[in-house]
Amino acid sequence: MSLYDYLLTQDGIITKESLLYPFEERGLQFGDGVYEVIRIYQGSFDLLEEHIERLYRSAEAIRLEVPFAKDTLIASLGQLTEKNDVQTDAKLYLQVTRGSAPREHSFPDVPSNFYAYIEPSERPVSLLQKGVRTILADDIRWDLCYIKSLNLLPNILAKQTAKDKGAFEAILHKDGIVTEGSSSNVFIIKDHILFTHPAAKNILHGCVRSRVLALAPNTGLQVEETAFTTDQLLQADEVFITSTTSEIMPVIEIEGKQIGDGTPGDNTRALQRAYEKESGIQATAFA
Repeated sequence: MSLYDYLLTQDGIITKESLLYPFEERGLQFGDGVYEVIRIYQGSFDLLEEHIERLYRSAEAIRLEVPFAKDTLIASLGQLTEKNDVQTDAKLYLQVTRGSAPREHSFPDVPSNFYAYIEPSERPVSLLQKGVRTILADDIRWDLCYIKSLNLLPNILAKQTAKDKGAFEAILHKDGIVTEGSSSNVFIIKDHILFTHPAAKNILHGCVRSRVLALAPNTGLQVEETAFTTDQLLQADEVFITSTTSEIMPVIEIEGKQIGDGTPGDNTRALQRAYEKESGIQATAFA
């Protein structure tokens, strides 16, 4: 077997080529499901319980049953890392859908489909060190973005627009109010105060976002979960985005406008170092 050839299903750990679903699968045809992406550092899960809690919250919100108890799922994911002999940086993707049944909008009376797999994923150290460029984009998503659902077409379109323009991320806004990124949460720092959109229904309640809010006071920042405008975003002293795979990513330019002096700010650096320490990551990127 090659690296990471095993995945977890509702029936146990199997090889990837053994996973077969009918074409009438609700995740495929309707996006009728939820998912999570969990970071693995040197073979160990980071923020595992937080991600699993969010998975169950998302599933409950769409009246979907996860075919594992929480403690059983956590134990099974640990077994999956052992089976795959995961010892390096990686990420785990897991997905639950409403199952396989003839195509009809109403819920079928069938078991859920579940799978989880692991793939290598190096930290984006170079980008974390130098920062990234972003664009602005209208937030055209539905109102329940706190649910981590499979319906990601607006996010994909925003991310592709960013890529087409040579940017790392699209920062979304509605009527001039910044919500989040296409695949990240957004923070600004102004006069040593850290601002981010409140954990309302129209943003994803990011696990890294929560960690940053907990770490910030220890780095000397005052925290305010308050919505801010695109004008405030562009006038911020520092800007960064957060996600499971991007960690705390400095933003040095938005729509061609330089943020600060065009380099990651001191407060962002302090948070990056605190994040590494909290996650048990070898402190090499920001020493």
